[in-house]
Amino acid sequence: MKTNRLEAFSDGVLAIIITIMVLELQAPEEATLNALLERVPVFISYVFSFIYLGIYWNNHHHLFQITQKVNGKVLWVNLHLLFWLSLIPFTTAWIGNNYEAILPVVAYGVVLLLCAIAYFILQNVIIKSHDMEFPLRKVIGSDRKGKISIVCYILGIGFALLNTWIAIVLYSVVAIMWLVPDKRIENNL
Repeated sequence: MKTNRLEAFSDGVLAIIITIMVLELQAPEEATLNALLERVPVFISYVFSFIYLGIYWNNHHHLFQITQKVNGKVLWVNLHLLFWLSLIPFTTAWIGNNYEAILPVVAYGVVLLLCAIAYFILQNVIIKSHDMEFPLRKVIGSDRKGKISIVCYILGIGFALLNTWIAIVLYSVVAIMWLVPDKRIENNL
């Protein structure tokens, strides 16, 4: 089957995830600069997670531009990715209110790690569902950037136990690394 229904569904789910995140942003009860400044960590966590969701949307879009067909396995693996992405609003709200607490920072990292693993699985299932000449097989290669991301998340989760700021920096490094769109697929369309 073609990819357009899967893409439309995934786009809709990502739009809902972003909507849920923005609805979590609560305006300060008081109309003072101090009250607004107290909400800055929540806003920063929203921006950070919005960027992450944008990165996933962008890469998902490129992935399915090169994908020629989908089967039931691809549909389920895509749902697996969407499941982990759907947990980002929860962990975003939690880390935004508790960025110095170990458990919310670890939970955020675990969700990011599981999103990365789910994307890696999706990519591999798509490659396996096509023939040996499928362009994505050549384009992805060893997927060094994907593997470095997973290692950074694991390190971030571990370092969160020592210092939450080190974990947040490692999570940020991954986002910065992926902010520049991956041209490998785009150049082969």
